[in-house]
Amino acid sequence: MTELIFATHSDHKVKEIMAMMPQQFTVKSLKDIAWIEEIIEDGKTLEDNALIKVRTIHQRLGKNCFAEDTGLEVNVLGGEPGVHTARYAGEHRDTEDNIIFLLNKLENKTDRRAQFRTVMSLILDQKEFLFEGIVRGHIAEKKSGESGFGYDPIFIPEGYDQSFAQLGSEIKNRISHRAQALQKMLAFLNSID
Repeated sequence: MTELIFATHSDHKVKEIMAMMPQQFTVKSLKDIAWIEEIIEDGKTLEDNALIKVRTIHQRLGKNCFAEDTGLEVNVLGGEPGVHTARYAGEHRDTEDNIIFLLNKLENKTDRRAQFRTVMSLILDQKEFLFEGIVRGHIAEKKSGESGFGYDPIFIPEGYDQSFAQLGSEIKNRISHRAQALQKMLAFLNSID
């Protein structure tokens, strides 16, 4: 059984990843290993931030680990919020404020195309690997749905007429950006066993 540390404190992300992770992998979050230190994500790209997290954990613990960074990229805003997705409305990282801020920026805009992009980084046996997942869609005019987290209530993926928050975790875990990146990472891990 392969043990991997998932370099995140986010309960939402841990729950999502665990629902998709095959049984041959044991995944421990930063909470599981009692890591309380904040990892400063000051990279300029999603790739930078994902690598900062795994490198920090690997350098300190010497263990195989993975991390991810996700950005919502809105076409008409030149890719914003992008790497600043979690802090779009300020350093306090308030989801509700982020959604309101984004919807205000999109007021009177007809082009509401957007994509969620996840970059997953893995350090395995001292080597670094990156995997990417993208789901395209558009930003709704208002929030809808109760499940999910972050921008899920306003993101409607291509091919659907409901937000991620309405579609629920079963569908989201099949089509999402994070699911795609994870599937690529798992395919890689299974190819080297």
